[in-house]
Amino acid sequence: AGVTANDDGYCFGKQSVIDAIQAIKEGKMVCVVDDMNRENEGDLIMAADACTPQDMAFIVKYSSGVVCIAMEGKRMDELKLPAMVSDNEDPKETAFSVTVDATKEHGITTGISATDRSRTVRLLAQPDCKPSDFARPGHIFPLRAQEGGVLTRDGHTEAAIDLSVLAGRSPSGILCEIVSEENPVEMMRLPEMKRFCKKYDFVLTSIVDLQQYRRETEGL
Repeated sequence: AGVTANDDGYCFGKQSVIDAIQAIKEGKMVCVVDDMNRENEGDLIMAADACTPQDMAFIVKYSSGVVCIAMEGKRMDELKLPAMVSDNEDPKETAFSVTVDATKEHGITTGISATDRSRTVRLLAQPDCKPSDFARPGHIFPLRAQEGGVLTRDGHTEAAIDLSVLAGRSPSGILCEIVSEENPVEMMRLPEMKRFCKKYDFVLTSIVDLQQYRRETEGL
């Protein structure tokens, strides 16, 4: 089962969002689930500018391994990161761009190690990086977030940006889907996710909670 909103508009509660924002501010990971009628999946999310090699290794170990970085559209344009395909047929309209690695001038070797991938995402999060700092294709998947965040699109891409911005960090966030440990051929669902978060002391919140938090705090 996934999550659905209670009468107050929250699933896990307002405090879960407050705790998630604080965790992101401290450079920690959080777990964010979406609606049971959407993907019904949970993603590990953290601020891109905080991602260490150890963080990346953990993400790769417990996830699909397709590590994405949510970014604002204007920043992706500045870095010359166009859409991966001209006709996006993804059912959820996830806006993949061309994949990238940081260049060898930044100490990158093959680009796939946790060390290399963490270096690439941290570089993407820097406001002064340039298009020439990246080689295309690569092993990191930039995703173009829609303006307005989760209030425009109820995706993990937008949640990663919103949480990073609310935490006062660079407007870019790492996200990757969590794979079930109990049934490794499937994705992790909510009951197992609650146990996973308890085991690793991760804050668990949802896109629905983040939407309601933003509506309340921004007076929308």
